[in-house]
Order: sequence, then C-alpha cells, then structure tokens
Amino acid sequence: MIKKFINRLLGKAPAEPPPPAVPVIPLGQRVEIPAAAHGIDPALLDANAVRVVKTLKDAGHEAYIVGGAVRDLLVGLRPKDFDVATDATPEQVKALFRRAFIIGRRFRIVHVVFGRGREHETIEVSTFRAYMDAAAAEQVPGDERHSQREMADKKHVVDAAGRVLRDNVWGPQIEDAARRDFTINAMYYDPVTQTVVDYHQGIADVRAKLLRMIGDPDTRYREDPVRIIRVVRFAAKLGFALEPATERPLRAMSALLPNVPPSRLFDEMVKLLQTGHAIASVAQLRRQGLLGGGIFPVLDAALAPAQANPARETFVRLALEDTDRRVGEGRAVAPSFMLACLLWHDVLDRWSALRAGGEPAYPALQQAVDAVFDARIGDISGRGKLAADMREIWLMQPRFERRTVASAIALVNQVRFRAGYDFLRLRADGGEISPELADWWEDFHLGSDDDREAMLADLRAKAGPRTRRPAAAAVGEGATVTPAAAARDDDEPGEGGTEGGAEPGTAPRKRRRRRRRPGGGGGGGGAEGAPPAA
Repeated sequence: MIKKFINRLLGKAPAEPPPPAVPVIPLGQRVEIPAAAHGIDPALLDANAVRVVKTLKDAGHEAYIVGGAVRDLLVGLRPKDFDVATDATPEQVKALFRRAFIIGRRFRIVHVVFGRGREHETIEVSTFRAYMDAAAAEQVPGDERHSQREMADKKHVVDAAGRVLRDNVWGPQIEDAARRDFTINAMYYDPVTQTVVDYHQGIADVRAKLLRMIGDPDTRYREDPVRIIRVVRFAAKLGFALEPATERPLRAMSALLPNVPPSRLFDEMVKLLQTGHAIASVAQLRRQGLLGGGIFPVLDAALAPAQANPARETFVRLALEDTDRRVGEGRAVAPSFMLACLLWHDVLDRWSALRAGGEPAYPALQQAVDAVFDARIGDISGRGKLAADMREIWLMQPRFERRTVASAIALVNQVRFRAGYDFLRLRADGGEISPELADWWEDFHLGSDDDREAMLADLRAKAGPRTRRPAAAAVGEGATVTPAAAARDDDEPGEGGTEGGAEPGTAPRKRRRRRRRPGGGGGGGGAEGAPPAA
C-alpha cells in the first residue's frame, strides 16, 4: 500500500479509475394536492376501479388510480379506462380477487375482471416498478421473439438498441413515477382520501396543455420507441403542445420503430385512429415525418400520396371524419370497418385491373382482397375475425350494386349488413357510386314489410323477362369493364335467381345452380337489377 502511494506521488503509476458514475435518476419530488386544489369530480370515477383500490388498501397495501385516467379526470372527462398501481406484487393482487389473471412477460400485470360476456369490465393493476438505468440492464442480441431462452430468468433486459424487453423489478412509488413516459401520465389519485400525488409537475403541465417527457427524451425513446407514436396520439387527442426537447428527437428516433414487433405497431396504429381525433392524428404524423417511411404500411397506402389519387384522399378523409364523429357520439367503431376504408382503393385498383384483364368480377374481387392483405397487412392478418370482417365488408359491395331481389333479401339478413351499408354510404358520399343506390338500400333496410314488397316488385318489373345472354355478349371484345358494371355479372356464388311468378317479398326458392358450360362466360342480365341466369 505504501509503495503504491509513493509511486502515485512520484507519477510512476496511473491513478485508479474513478468509481462508475451513478446515473442521474429524475425522481422528482412528492407533492400531495388535496381535493379543493385539483377539483376532480368523484362522480366521474369508476365503481370497480374504486373497489379494487379499497380492497388493496384494506389488505395493507398502497393503491392508487394512475396514468391517463387521472389526467382525464383533471380536465373533467370521464376516462374510458381505469388503471390501478400498487405496491402489492402480481401474486398478492391475484390472491385478493376472485377473477384476477396475471398476464404479460415484458411487464407483468394483473387483469381484475368484473361481470361477464360483452358487459364485462377489466381493471388493469400494475406493481410499482423500480427506476432502472438501461446501461445497467442485461443485454440480449436479439428481440423478444428470438431471445426467449436468454430472457427466461431475467427481470430487466434490453436489446442492442437500448429497447426495454423486460421490466419486472419492483420498487417504491417515487421510482415508478420516474419510469413513466410523460409528466401528465405520472400522477396518482387516491379515491379514498381524494388526494393527487404528483412528482413531476404533471398538474401544471395539464393546465398549461404541455406534453413533456420525464427524463432525457433520447433515452426514453430508445427504451420504448412506441413512445414516439404515443406522443403523436396524445398531442392529437388532447390538443397539447409538444415541449421542444420532447419533440426534437422524434424524426431521428423513428428509425428505431422497425425494431418494434409488427403486431404492437399495428395496435398503436388502431389506437391512433380510434381516439376520436383521427384527422388530427394524421396531421401530426405528417408534421413529424412519420408517414411514407414504411412504419405503418396501411396508412402509407391510404395517406402518404396525398395528391396522387384525389378520389382515394376524399374517401379516406370522409372515413376518418365519420370515425371521429362516431367516437364523439360515444358509439363504437370497429377496427375492421376503419381498416377496410383505408385499404378500399388498394382493393378497387387491383379489382379494376383484374377485371380489365378478363377475370370475372367476384373471383377478381377475391383475388384483389388476398393481394392487398399480403401486401399491406402481412403476418398480422392472422387476427382471424378482423381480417374476416374486412373481407366481408368488401365482398358485400358488388352485391349491393347488383340490387337483385335475391341479394336484397339475403343482404339485409346478414349480421354485418350495417357495416357493409355504412361502407356503401361512404362510397356514395365520395362520389364513387350514385347516392340513389345508397338511398335505396337505406329505404329497404328501414322500410316496413309492405314497403319492401313494393320495392321488390319494382325490381322485378325493371328486370323484365328472364333471358339467357349469349356467351359472346357477356364481355364485348376489347371492352373496358368498370367495377360497377362488373358487379352485374352473375359470377358471384351463393345467389340464385327468383322465379318470375313468385310472390313479392317472399324469399327466393332455393335451386341447384347449373354447372356452367365451357366457354359460357359470365351470363346474366345486362341491366342493373336483372336476376342472374339459372
């Protein structure tokens, strides 16, 4: 020891390296705001969320309503979802509730479920997490899909880019607040004492309508690149301004988004469009340079070439405005309907090209749908119901345009009729088809039995006698076939003709379809509304 000391004095040995720097943790300072100061209306609280908090507190734990619900309560809105944060571990939470389920690997949380069926409600309960420096985390070479074995027994893991793959280290509330993304989402509300706990001036930022990241924005975006999309969503939904330091890295950090699993990006895209501020969200995406770069293939197809296709732009704008209106009215918006609108002109262009090449209308439409799914949706089209609903909406459209007696009766009895009709109405509003067609279907859908019988009788009268069209006349040589005209071909499976002597308003008599002769082409009446040839 003495020799080392003398050598150091004489400059004969390098000094020992200093201890590693302790990372600066933006823990903030705990401030408790009473009810008289924050003004939250207890009538806006969810009874089940309050019940979860009280159950945890009665068991000796800390528990608070947290995150976006507190933010919405502060501005007088009734939150759509309520989350709870507690010092209880997931196993302790699960033990306190009859229907509680531990889920997640990246972040282990508990879903406490109340009610059953379509009326059930889920309260998400998370355990306070420690603030962990990404530099101190264990790093794996791949992502969450390809590094399962390496992450099996680890609690805090990042990938090579610094993205957090596991974060299950429990800690105190002050650290839990520091690891949240934005100041306006890092507040805790105790419904029992009606106190708001604020560590990062979140209430001040809510009142100033400012969106500000906690900590160093570059680091926080690297930890979870999806925060880039959340910035866009909150700015659009709340109408808040972005703090300069929070906004500055957005475009550069967007290069990290391809590292995020496609299914998670897809979910975030759907959230963007279902906030009730889809138009504003799209404007923010454009402003931040996040369109057209392949981050959201669906949005790129529908929105990036803003001037390339005026009809597409008009249709998508009408669809987004309709979505915002529905959300504003408190009505549900199916993701399948919204996505069907975004990709319709992709389908329409491919359908038209296939028809121009001589492909029969209905098979051409099916091929176009398959091609669009492969090109734009990819592996996440495996969400069976979502893809099936989109396909059904699209495949209804030629049946609407044919407007035969058989299709009228069959279509109004379909479960997805309303979605298909709303889609048809948007097409009419955008000038793609005649508004008279959409009006006819609305009248038929809402009409009495007598009204429907009269409308069906009118269809039969317009159709005239049933005749077989010669094969050569089905598609004239060199003719250009539009999708609307193609919809009148009788190559759609599942619909037979109606006997001319049938009673008006009665269901068509089921008949076996005759096998087409080779070279028979697409038969059927040439005029709209003509029944298909038997």
